[in-house]
Formats: sequence, structure tokens, C-alpha cells
Amino acid sequence: MTKHEERVKLFQLVFDCSFYENEDIPEQMDLFRRLQMASEQETFKAVEEKAQKILSKLGEIDVILTKASTGWPLGRLGKAELTIMRVAAFEILYDDSVPAGVAINEAVELSKTYGNDSAPSFVNAVLAKLVKEPVKE
Repeated sequence: MTKHEERVKLFQLVFDCSFYENEDIPEQMDLFRRLQMASEQETFKAVEEKAQKILSKLGEIDVILTKASTGWPLGRLGKAELTIMRVAAFEILYDDSVPAGVAINEAVELSKTYGNDSAPSFVNAVLAKLVKEPVKE
């Protein structure tokens, strides 16, 4: 599985979890895990661990994204766009193994597939602002 395919799985898992309360997330992760093919179990474990890290920092990430998306409250964003930006923001802020440019590019590509027509430019602008002008919590 490529890094891009892994990131798509990560997006799908974090997106799925955004519809549930915290106490239901382990059950949703288990269901998602069981739906994966046996050959993807190793990769899924890495995706699940990263998703848990993202979900544990969701409050911090949302505060930072709110500041970076001046004039656009997160509540006005579609869940797909918000999830894409949450994943990318986590990678930019907390995951040293992913270069910021790669995180932004992958987010823009995901937003072309899962977001609305204006999502790619909006996602790019907000995430580029995070890189250029780091927003403190």
C-alpha cells in the first residue's frame, strides 16, 4: 500500500469517527479494521495508531485551524474538508516524518476527490498559512 493509499484510509477512518461520540470510537475503529483485507492489517494498524493520535489532539488542532481559517468557522465547513484539514494539520504540526509540503499536497489531492469544488484552494490556503505563520494554541 502506498503512502497516498494509507493517507486515504486515515482520512476515511478519522472522517468516520467524526460522526460518533468518543465512547463509540473504539467500536468504530474495530469495525473499520474488520472491513480491511487481511493483507492490509499491518498497514491498518499504523493508520489506526495515527488516527488515535489525531483524535487525541483534535481540540488543539481545531483551535489552530480556527485561527488559521480567519472568517470561516469550522462549523461552516463540510465534514470531509474539515477532516482533510485535521489530518494535514496534524502531520504539519506533530508528525516530523511528513514534510509540510507533502501534507499540503496530499490534502489538496484528497479535497479534489472528497471535497466540494472550492475545497482544494481553501484547504491549500489554510494549510499554507499554518506553515508560513505558525498559529499558537
